[in-house]
Amino acid sequence: MSGSRERVHHQLGYEGTRGRPRTGHHRSNASSRRRAILGIVGATLAIGAVVTNMHMIYGLLSAVFPIDTAGVVASANIQVCWESECTNNVSSISWGTIDPGRSKNVTVYVKNTGTVPLTLSFNTTNWNPSAANAHISLSWGYDGSHVQPDQVLPVTLALVVSESAWGLTSFSFDIYITGTQAT
Repeated sequence: MSGSRERVHHQLGYEGTRGRPRTGHHRSNASSRRRAILGIVGATLAIGAVVTNMHMIYGLLSAVFPIDTAGVVASANIQVCWESECTNNVSSISWGTIDPGRSKNVTVYVKNTGTVPLTLSFNTTNWNPSAANAHISLSWGYDGSHVQPDQVLPVTLALVVSESAWGLTSFSFDIYITGTQAT
């Protein structure tokens, strides 16, 4: 190439005859891109800082009025005790020796430890021997009234052994007393 053509190519910023830009020109484009990315990141951070601190920015224009709240979750719970103060829970009842044709009474105290009025019911299970419930019955003196929260109600359990219970030497069973929300 002649000297004048080389000068023209160098003045236009090209190397050789393929039209590739010089590396110095390429560096200025990469630097511009970096500056643009840094600007976007900076703007994003600035917007994030403003949004995060909106409560401080608008704090002068707001007022807070606290409201305390409280409530009670409805629950049906009972406690069965030996005395009206309900300090000793009933875990078992020993009926002792009962002659056929006789009965025995035991008074327990049922306390509503829940938050709603209850009605009571009971059932017996796990008779041993299983035929014992044909000769022994259990009833109680509960009249079906509602038991209010924290109320203690005396309940008399009456065990009756029939005259046909000859040959039955011992027995056991479980009593389940249930408190159900009154309707």
